[in-house]
Amino acid sequence: MIIPYFFRNIVPRKEQRTGQKPLLAVLAGLTWIQWAHFFTGWLAWTCDNIDFYSVPLSVNALQVEFNKSTTEITTTITLTLLFRAVGAVIFGILSDRFGRKWPLVINLVLLSVLQLGAGFSQTFKQFLALRALFGVLMGGIWGLASATALENLPVEVRGLASGVVQQGYAVGALLAGCINLTLVPDTKTGWRSLFWTGSGISLFAAFCRAALPESEVFLRARAAEKARGTDSAGRTRVFLKETKMMLKRHWLLCIYAVLFASGFNFMSHGTHDLYPTYLQVSKNFSTHNATVSTIIGNCGALVGGVVAGMTSQRIGRRLTIALFACIVAAFIPLWTIPMSFSALSVGAFCIQFGVQGLIGVVPVYLTEISPPGFRATFPGVTYQLGNMASSATSQIEATGGENLRTTIVKNGELTNIPDYAKVQGIVVGAAVAFVVIIIMIGPEKHALRFEKHKAAFEEGAGQEDVFDLEDNHGEKDSSSSRPVSLEGEKGKV
Repeated sequence: MIIPYFFRNIVPRKEQRTGQKPLLAVLAGLTWIQWAHFFTGWLAWTCDNIDFYSVPLSVNALQVEFNKSTTEITTTITLTLLFRAVGAVIFGILSDRFGRKWPLVINLVLLSVLQLGAGFSQTFKQFLALRALFGVLMGGIWGLASATALENLPVEVRGLASGVVQQGYAVGALLAGCINLTLVPDTKTGWRSLFWTGSGISLFAAFCRAALPESEVFLRARAAEKARGTDSAGRTRVFLKETKMMLKRHWLLCIYAVLFASGFNFMSHGTHDLYPTYLQVSKNFSTHNATVSTIIGNCGALVGGVVAGMTSQRIGRRLTIALFACIVAAFIPLWTIPMSFSALSVGAFCIQFGVQGLIGVVPVYLTEISPPGFRATFPGVTYQLGNMASSATSQIEATGGENLRTTIVKNGELTNIPDYAKVQGIVVGAAVAFVVIIIMIGPEKHALRFEKHKAAFEEGAGQEDVFDLEDNHGEKDSSSSRPVSLEGEKGKV
């Protein structure tokens, strides 16, 4: 049933692109609660990445602090990415069962505590352990943040919203870069001040989410179940049963989503995690210039996310992803070959325009192809399993650079250095090819109105399948019937 769908609908059908209101009119009609939910989802993902990029920006300082090699320091990045899948499972299940609000608040508070603790680490073992635990909490953020931001918005703005929300990734890296550029050099504590500042921003995000009500979509679903007389224990039993049914019915879709997530995460981490070190070692940049170039690249990411999100609303998610992957491939030479600050910064802008533009479509794409009742668990877990698969990217690049070396002129002398440029070009090029192939054989459910379907704790939620739908308006052919309305009305899905 799923496999035949993989080979059709490269471009959304006409009925999927019609009946939608103009974007500006929809934006003007949003309530302040919808705007606030969107903002808190974006802010949570931004904080997540301020905290994550504290390590890549501090690799050289951490080497000095703990007397470790680049490869050993990047082990902390690998551990963080490995443990993210655990957090995605834990907090995704809590969110789909108990709501979007408090699981995200708790997640952010604990994230803040661990980031604060990492800044006080006195030994490398302490730092390593805290970053591993940090990975668990970091893994819970993405699925909850995207569900919070997107599920209460009209379908007409979800493409744009997806691009902006995902660029919390770039904004987080950009803010971390700015803090590293301005605050860190002027404080006696050095790299630790970057971690402590990130901790405070995460705590602020937790307070912002706590001040807002629960997701309206989730509240309606819970009210409908109460009206049917289902108590909390009963909802939990149904949730567990429907989760098992979802996994049994959608195992092939799960595999596809993980493969896709692995590809774009290899691309993302391949262009980000070792980039400041690459500029300093392979291109002989100062720490200041390497940070500035990183910030320029993240500006390209912001532009790419917005452009790709809006483009996907018109031509579809898959075609947009493939198009932006080709943009990445085209600019790999400009990103790796030059030696000047200006040329490499232009390359960084263009590469991140493509990479983060592509990834900007991911939240809405994974949400649309997800089993509708599992919009926090399914996208979050598959995204973080992809992160787990790509967790060793920075170590692969660091090890590859140590074995594939080149020479540059440094202080008037030829110096033998790791060739991080060539290694990163190979890794990113391979990831681009993989993403293009996997996305073009994947499903498309452009502008699906997933909010019209059941929550995970409602009977039949695990059997709902977006690929059975004849259109994107929550309607199905007459051969099947399922209760659909969040208000508890009976009808054809």
